[in-house]
Amino acid sequence: MATVTNLFIDQGSNATVTILVTDGAGSARNITGYTGRSQLRRSYFSSSNTPFTVNITNPTGGEVTLSLSADQTANLKYGRYVYDVELVSNTSSVERIIEGIVTVYPEVTR
Repeated sequence: MATVTNLFIDQGSNATVTILVTDGAGSARNITGYTGRSQLRRSYFSSSNTPFTVNITNPTGGEVTLSLSADQTANLKYGRYVYDVELVSNTSSVERIIEGIVTVYPEVTR
């Protein structure tokens, strides 16, 4: 089951989040050979999305980094969104590792 973690993003700013993937005992999981994918949507049923860039920055240490550029966050309307992150193994097995709500705070300076 995916971990629920809520995120907060400032509209118009670069956004980066680092996630540690762990096993049942809480130890870092080796995710060598996996790729990641993630999307941000206004609701679970929205057809449009903003994809996070997903980088597996330390595969043996279970570290995954999500990022959005300042241009991407500037194009988001302020408010609440939903997101999740999935890992895809080299055998095409898909596992959702994290999910939650993203709150986008409005930008004043433009």
